[in-house]
Amino acid sequence: MLDENSNDSNNSNNPASTADTAAHAAARPAPRVRKRLLPTLGDARNSIRDTLRDAGLAPGGDRPPLILVACSGGPDSLALALAASFFSRRGDYRVGAVVVDHSLQPGSADVAASARGKLEGMGLEPVLVRKVEVPASGMGPEAAARTVRYAALDAAVEELEADAVLLGHTLDDQAEQVLLGLMRGSGTRSLAGMPAVRGKYLRPFLGLRREQTVEICEHAGLDPWHDPSNRDPAYARSRVRTEVLPFLEEKLGPGIAEALFRSSRILSADADYLDAVAAQAFAELRVAGPAGDVPDSGELLLPEEQLRNLAPAVRQRVLALAALELGGAQPSYERLAAVQSLLRRTGSAGPVQLVGKVSVYRQPRAKTVHHGGSSYGNLVFRKKSST
Repeated sequence: MLDENSNDSNNSNNPASTADTAAHAAARPAPRVRKRLLPTLGDARNSIRDTLRDAGLAPGGDRPPLILVACSGGPDSLALALAASFFSRRGDYRVGAVVVDHSLQPGSADVAASARGKLEGMGLEPVLVRKVEVPASGMGPEAAARTVRYAALDAAVEELEADAVLLGHTLDDQAEQVLLGLMRGSGTRSLAGMPAVRGKYLRPFLGLRREQTVEICEHAGLDPWHDPSNRDPAYARSRVRTEVLPFLEEKLGPGIAEALFRSSRILSADADYLDAVAAQAFAELRVAGPAGDVPDSGELLLPEEQLRNLAPAVRQRVLALAALELGGAQPSYERLAAVQSLLRRTGSAGPVQLVGKVSVYRQPRAKTVHHGGSSYGNLVFRKKSST
């Protein structure tokens, strides 16, 4: 009798043996074929991991940090949610999502419901849908929508005690933001674009292209929603996206978006440094107004001589900080230039009016401020009382 371990050549002429072998082969489960990870999806996961760790959110623990994905149902946010779901399956983080329905277009509720279904299918929990109303205001529809969107996200963070919110802005969005800043004639901070981290809001995809998020969705079989307003020429951002950047690529060659992104990274580092220097200088220079401390008097003083000795980039930031401390808004370049002209002590002594009912003036030598103390040699910042 042949040994059952004999090779196939010894059994090749035995029909029963051949049948047994075939039967055993059929009974064995088919080998599991592991689906190859899309390299772009791997990059997306790494970006999320690094951003969370840079924000101080360590994975794991008895109760892992809760991360929310802000999702519109578009390719960027769906790709972000898909990549983030990997960390939920591993138990590194708890991952949920918030879908904000702006109610600006017909069928917006259906879009939100569809996005919710996709997110729940990825295993995200909880998934909230928040319907908001975008008010008509002087700030424009885009800014108004952004304001109510972040208000809804802030409320979700508070309700769920979330540790972070992931936003799906990409390198292309950052390039558009830099160009919009250039169009407005804004300063370094504006040209630095969107920060990767601002409080609990994190943007892990700023180094990824928009086409990569589309690739991730296609690979996963997701059918993202494409917001028609992204191609509406009524919006400046849409014109930059569909007309300006393609024109620059055509006339100057490829790589414009990447170059703008690199510029934003450099300018962001510069702005961070200048802001820190200005904050320290402001803390050292500011003194309370003659009537007492700032919360009571609505006044503060900055010594003119020390202001003149500051580097221009630092000086204009110090002046802006003074206005902001009194409850004003960020002054424009033109208003800051008018305030700095007071330091030359030629022409008008002011006041220069800033947004937010803040005025700035220099005190003539022979006069005192309203409350009786001398402020000669200082710029006086005064907030007009609302009463």
